[in-house]
Amino acid sequence: MNISLYIAKRYLRSKSTNNAINFITYFALFGVILGSASLFIVLSGFAGLKDFTLDFTNIVDPDLKAQATKGKTFFLTDNDIEQLNALDEIAQFSKIVEERVLITSEAKKTLATVKGVDAFYNQVVDIESQIDYGNWLEQNSNQIVCGWGIANTLSIGVLDYTKPINIYVPKPGKKQITSTTNAFNTVKATNVGVFYINEKLNDNYIFAPTNLVTKLLSYKANQITALEFKLITNANVENTAQKIQNILGNKVILKNRAQLNDALYKMLNTEYLAVYLIFTLVLIIAFFNVIGSLIMMMLDKKQSLSTLFNMGVSLKDIKKIFFYQGSLMSIVGGFVGVILGLILIVNQTYGPDFLKVYITPTLVYPTKIKFTNLILVFVTISVLGIVASKIASARITKSLIKTI
Repeated sequence: MNISLYIAKRYLRSKSTNNAINFITYFALFGVILGSASLFIVLSGFAGLKDFTLDFTNIVDPDLKAQATKGKTFFLTDNDIEQLNALDEIAQFSKIVEERVLITSEAKKTLATVKGVDAFYNQVVDIESQIDYGNWLEQNSNQIVCGWGIANTLSIGVLDYTKPINIYVPKPGKKQITSTTNAFNTVKATNVGVFYINEKLNDNYIFAPTNLVTKLLSYKANQITALEFKLITNANVENTAQKIQNILGNKVILKNRAQLNDALYKMLNTEYLAVYLIFTLVLIIAFFNVIGSLIMMMLDKKQSLSTLFNMGVSLKDIKKIFFYQGSLMSIVGGFVGVILGLILIVNQTYGPDFLKVYITPTLVYPTKIKFTNLILVFVTISVLGIVASKIASARITKSLIKTI
């Protein structure tokens, strides 16, 4: 029988004759419970917010995207297309022609990125679900679909033929410009829809048929700026990317969703780490209460400890009593806190509406339960509790025990 562990359990369950020590102990335990619950809730809220943020980019980001290694464009041959169609892992792919342009309507103008897409684009990404009003464009037409921000800047609506839309791009070449007419290629367009995805896309992008953008940029029929791929369910992204790379060669570089949004992923991961470290610092401060409660308990039990020492219990075993007591207090408090936090997060996800926290009157604050967060919080609490218990138990010396 482990005498140190047995006595530690007794001390943890029993009350001291000194009410002040009882209050300090309960306060320390409450701090551990509240700290672990808060850490789990914050990490779960951040995980939900991260997924909520990435959902907006995933709408218009393909599973894989091939871009030119050098320059802006590359050429896609019929043989390339035939080999890509033969890959079982590819559900669909779309040819993209993209460039910065000047778009005007009456006296108003703005810079934008025109993205020329073919008939398969809406099968690669679910773009049509993001059309706020109007419809998706038709191929072999002069139709465009613009973002909310551009529509507001230019004050254009849907199928408004009273406000002609012109798209300009500088002509390629090295000759001296003699007039503005010869300096730009231009096409007239009609807006048939307005999409709403996120602020960046809404303020900067317009979609147009591939043939319209190809004509505007004076590109050849097989000259494109990117290929976007949708893969079948459960396809191995890395293996599929390697197969596509083997077909297209060194003229392209392939990126997955994370690589297309590397800055966003890095920012979210950095914020996650920062939130964890900040709340861990709060927990460290809370564990000073655990150290204080253990030291007060040592002073209160000084006579009992002296008796144990005189009965032959070693100083090392006496130290273990309070080491076990503090560790058990931390582990039990951490477990209760995690369960409490789990209940609150489950309620936020599946509970009644009147008990949920809202960002807006209609938008529930997103949360996500991750097993890794459960383990991370429990391990953090356990490690901090063990360290705090070790620090407190080290205060026990022979002079303390023998001083009755």
